[in-house]
Formats: sequence, C-alpha cells, structure tokens
Amino acid sequence: MSNDSKLATLDSTIVDRLPAYSQTLFTAKTNKRLTFEQIAKELGRSEVAIAALFYGQATASAEDVQKLSALLDIPIENLSTALNLAGFPDRGRAGPMPPVEPLIYRLYEIVQNYGYAFKAVMNEKFGDGIMSAIAFSSKVEKEVDSDGVTWVNINLRGKWLPFTRF
Repeated sequence: MSNDSKLATLDSTIVDRLPAYSQTLFTAKTNKRLTFEQIAKELGRSEVAIAALFYGQATASAEDVQKLSALLDIPIENLSTALNLAGFPDRGRAGPMPPVEPLIYRLYEIVQNYGYAFKAVMNEKFGDGIMSAIAFSSKVEKEVDSDGVTWVNINLRGKWLPFTRF
C-alpha cells in the first residue's frame, strides 16, 4: 500500500450503534495498516463482505475468526467469543434515515431517483419479484477513463426471488 493511501477507520459518530467488537477490529486494522481488500484476500472473501463483518452486518465463520486472529494479532479467545456470541447481524441500524453521511446519502439518492426505473427494468426482464439482499454479493471497482477521470463501479448481484401466488 502506498504511503499516500488512507485507511477506512471507524467513524466515532456511529460507534454506539455497532457491536463492541467493531472497535477492536478497526483498531487492529489501523495498527496493521491493512485495507479491506488486503484482509479480504487473506480470508478469501470479498472486501465488501469483510467491511460488513467489521460493522456487525455479516457473520464470521470459524475459519474467518482464525484468520482474522492471526492477521490482526487479536487473541483468538477474545475474537471468537466476541464474534460467536454477538448474536445475529443487525443490518440497517448503523446510521440515521435518511442518511446524513454524504457518500451514503448519494447511494440513497440513487435509489430515490432511479428506484422505480430499476424496478421496472428488472420486472420486465425477470417478472414479478425482488432481488435478494440475502443471497447477495457485491464488489466495488475503480475505473480511470482515457481522460484521467476516476469512476466508481458498484456491482450488486442478488438472486431473483419471484413472488409466489398464495
């Protein structure tokens, strides 16, 4: 990682909304100067999945706990207890609605502005149903065009779940 790169750290304004282990994971990540991409490569998962794990929005397997413990120098007993006794992920509580953090607000704004367009196109292609956020994966890629302009590519991949007649 280059010296001018910055690491994602834990936003102090949301600490009280996250599991206690989030602080431990972020502190170790910062101390080791690791990106989510680097951690993801070590664990064999996507960087979005690893970030979700740090925020308490995903579950860790026993293998994830072992690898995180070794990579971040966190005693496995502490990490295993924290992650395995944390209960189920609490998705969706990390911030206020509507979001106030500018980048998160822009993602929310995309759904506000284009949500019905996405829905219409998906319904035409797949029928009456929804895209799963459970059987789901995502990745974020950086693109620099021929003019040197940087673009964000966000891929959202969800299983199509047709509505059933009852």
